[in-house]
Amino acid sequence: MEYPEGADCANGSAWGPLAEARVSGVSGPSETRLLGWNVPEVNKPHIPTHWFVYPEPDPLVNYGLGILYCFFFFFATVGNGIVIYIFLTAKNLRTPSNIFVVNLALCDFVMMIKTPIFIYNSFNGIGASASNAAIAYDRYMTIAKPFGSKMTRGKAIMIVVLIWMYVTPWVLFPALEIWGRFVPEGFLTSCTFDYLTDTDHIRVFVAVMFVVCYCIPMSLIIYFYSQIVSHVVAHEKALKAQAKKMNVESLRSNADKNQESTEIRIAKMAISLCFLFVLSWTPYAAIALIGAFGNKALLTPGVTMIPACTCKLVACIDPYVFALSHPRFRYVPRLADIRYLGEKKY
Repeated sequence: MEYPEGADCANGSAWGPLAEARVSGVSGPSETRLLGWNVPEVNKPHIPTHWFVYPEPDPLVNYGLGILYCFFFFFATVGNGIVIYIFLTAKNLRTPSNIFVVNLALCDFVMMIKTPIFIYNSFNGIGASASNAAIAYDRYMTIAKPFGSKMTRGKAIMIVVLIWMYVTPWVLFPALEIWGRFVPEGFLTSCTFDYLTDTDHIRVFVAVMFVVCYCIPMSLIIYFYSQIVSHVVAHEKALKAQAKKMNVESLRSNADKNQESTEIRIAKMAISLCFLFVLSWTPYAAIALIGAFGNKALLTPGVTMIPACTCKLVACIDPYVFALSHPRFRYVPRLADIRYLGEKKY
């Protein structure tokens, strides 16, 4: 692959993450400028040389992305901010289970408050995936093992602390360039970990992070929710068989029906949330693996911006699909003051 004159083709480690590597410029009518044409030479080691062969995007592309990110920023910060505010102000919602929901909202909120400077990093996604795994575990214990040990506030806080301990190394290693590094990507308006530099050091980092930060949380989520579905199906089958033997329509009272319906509804919400999470983060994981081990020519700036946007999308969806649809969150009186006035109040 040939690089434009002046591009630094060295694959050595950079001195530190470059938050803003691109300054907008206006191309002449007969001149096609390449990405990074106006980046100072001293800063070029911070950018994978892969991007230097692509033309600078039309300004309208950056304007469009800016508008899209504004929508992401608004909906995600409002939704997650509401969840955090309600949890802090409503004592009856400070349950062990809701601690995981709020931790997920906090991960999404932290990721989105960085949007105005167009820096995203997937490591808040690591915290979000671990929080989703914790929510799945809590739902599994509540529905599949209702008579087992209860989730206490102390246990929930301990799990949240463990989540952040699990996440922190994957933030510090590339930030301090102990292992991996942060670099601009795509149109050079966003940053992530380096998955393009052609060294064993980077390839091993990407492979380990893929397993630890994507495969393990997703495996836990799939296991817990498959167990929930298996338990619900087996339980329903046993009740119907017993009811048939007794020549009755159902063995449940109205209260039991309502309780079971609530548990199943909450489980469906959580499953939907995790399904959306997988859809949002799988493209990004695929891009990183292709960059480290596959055909890098497939990774154009436009292609790599698609996972960047889907990562933001899940942060917008999380509070509306899960927390604000949760029965106990939805019926808090304080929430009625900020929800749409025409909504039915309870």
